[in-house]
Amino acid sequence: MTAPRLCLLAIHAHPDDEASKGAGTSARYNAEGIRNVLVCCTGGEEGDILNPAMDTPEVRADLFGVRMRELEASAEAIGYEKIYLLGYRDSGMLDSEANARSDNFANAPFEEAVERLVRIIRSERPQVIVTYGDDKAFYPHPDHVQVHEISGPAFKAAGDPAAYPDAGEPWQPSKMYYTGWSHRRVKALHDAFLARGEESPYEQWFAAGFSERADARFTALIDVSDFLHARRKALLAHRTQVDPEGFWMRLPDEVVREVFPWEEFALAESLVDNGVAQGEPEEDLFAGLR
Repeated sequence: MTAPRLCLLAIHAHPDDEASKGAGTSARYNAEGIRNVLVCCTGGEEGDILNPAMDTPEVRADLFGVRMRELEASAEAIGYEKIYLLGYRDSGMLDSEANARSDNFANAPFEEAVERLVRIIRSERPQVIVTYGDDKAFYPHPDHVQVHEISGPAFKAAGDPAAYPDAGEPWQPSKMYYTGWSHRRVKALHDAFLARGEESPYEQWFAAGFSERADARFTALIDVSDFLHARRKALLAHRTQVDPEGFWMRLPDEVVREVFPWEEFALAESLVDNGVAQGEPEEDLFAGLR
């Protein structure tokens, strides 16, 4: 009897987050035959149009539809086999007018949002979940904060028969990780921009107080050197959000491969022994599961 395929479920706040956070890792696992499932919590309705070529009345009039099509193209580039929409509206940046809307993600009833996520987890039965850490000190977007707030409770409740009994058969994921950007990664890319005589888009991160103090929280280092093209293709699929001539796309993949060909994750929950020596980074989010 063939064993069920391993599954990674990634939880993201907006269309384009799946491309900028962990895309290379998901693409790598897709190539290895692992099933990738994406949960996108909002429709990105409050996102600014950052590509001048897409800033048209037609796009603005159908921004949700445009961003959904971008999400589908990005997910295909990465290798996601299924996309779930959690069903909430983009809450907008902190202190924006959109924060007050009752239908936005940040204002969703907590139990309702957790149950929706539990239902997806029980349906897809992932071994590994990737979500967001508590990064509100540096990036306090209400939707990113809410992703963090509901993910931990959903991870635990999914395997509890007494929790949300109408949300499907219980399933307990084995591991949960937070995705993020370390100081060492940002510094490597920043220095690469400067070495090429380019203005670095990361300068503003340092100006905002981005610190290396959080680097110790990252426990997994995934080599995505062979999947940088998939990450770039996914980013470029978000045409409203990514200007192909903008700063972010000016660092060639071959340079990225040389200076920092990894994506980093912080282990938040684990019910298995990963077999990795203490103090050493995991090189596989499925360590201990295969």
